[in-house]
Amino acid sequence: MSERIVIAGAGLAGLRAAERLRELGFDGELVVLGAEPGIAYHRPALSKQLLTGGVSRADTLLADPLEVDAEWRFDTPVTALSPNRQIVHLRDEELRYDGLIIATGVEPRRMPGAPHGHPRIVVVRTLSDTIALQRALATNPGPVAVIGDGFIGCEVASSLREMDRDVVLIGRGRPLLADVLGPDIGEWLTALHTARGVRLELGTTIRRWRPAPTTVGLEFTDGRAIEVACVVVAVGSVPAVSWLRGAKLPLDDGVVCGPTCHVVGSSTIVAAGDVARWPNLRYDPTPQRDEHWLNAVEMSRAAAQNLLTGPHGAPAYTPVPRYWSEQHGVRIQVAGRPGLATDTVLLESPVPGTRPITGFVRQGKLVGLIGLDSPAAVLHWTAELARQHPAPAQHQPPAPVHPRHHSEAVAGY
Repeated sequence: MSERIVIAGAGLAGLRAAERLRELGFDGELVVLGAEPGIAYHRPALSKQLLTGGVSRADTLLADPLEVDAEWRFDTPVTALSPNRQIVHLRDEELRYDGLIIATGVEPRRMPGAPHGHPRIVVVRTLSDTIALQRALATNPGPVAVIGDGFIGCEVASSLREMDRDVVLIGRGRPLLADVLGPDIGEWLTALHTARGVRLELGTTIRRWRPAPTTVGLEFTDGRAIEVACVVVAVGSVPAVSWLRGAKLPLDDGVVCGPTCHVVGSSTIVAAGDVARWPNLRYDPTPQRDEHWLNAVEMSRAAAQNLLTGPHGAPAYTPVPRYWSEQHGVRIQVAGRPGLATDTVLLESPVPGTRPITGFVRQGKLVGLIGLDSPAAVLHWTAELARQHPAPAQHQPPAPVHPRHHSEAVAGY
């Protein structure tokens, strides 16, 4: 009987893990299980180009997974796991595995008290979510409320202004994204949104919802009220691990893994992407999640390789985190872990005439950086960031990235 590897999750991480297994010569049975009805797509486009109409739905689709030699089963969520028996449970069958890759990602956080399910109250997580938002926008030209001042909320607000819609961005804190970007860049971003016509309601929450067939009324905690065409709820996400309850795997804001992506306590299960929480030993031993596109690509490939290698002798997964956001035409690029810093410093760009970037420093070392429309400077200083925080010594070097994905890694910035 040939070996069978099951991948739970048919999104970006599941697709790249499947590709990597075949690249490395795995010739056993490969089954990919996806909860959504179709193939993987470029999720960052949902709050940007797809929403504004800059790209079509077909443009968001990734390389056809059917090119990968695997059994692709869409609309097939995994419902439970029995790790002792090495079985994943589906709606109406059990599937044995020799190796399992958990890549189920995250799901939108539900806002207490919000009438989720109403056609004018939407989230933006899947293709169908964005289509539902477009439908709501098309049937009422009125203002739109965006609840949530994180990256998704800010990106949706920016996209709506690009569409010439009136937008109210509602959040608990000021300045915008200060917990991620720091107070100085947060103040700059807050001013940018204001200058581009976004009405900011920060430091407040919703006390009462009044949904109607064609509008939604919102009452703030101070008694003021507004009426909008629709509401986008963007209050964060949670790891999609409900199917793992009862499996006795370590769950703590995701699936807890060791440095090699193996789930703690298991030699036959790895996790990758948004759902995984692991220690990046390049920085510290504290397990964390990295909920960004490029990490899903890189971690899924590392997890697939390390599943074949086994936990003993497999290299630790130690990336330099990188991600980006585009708001009102400005690209915000982040590398490293700015949240670890105790101070900041301006870093000059190697390209004359371009703006410097902000470096984040701890104990005399660069731990993170943020650039605004400064790609050359970000690439330059990311190399320095990696030099100052070298990956710990490995038993064996990780396999090189397949050339097919080099452009994707660069584009992930």
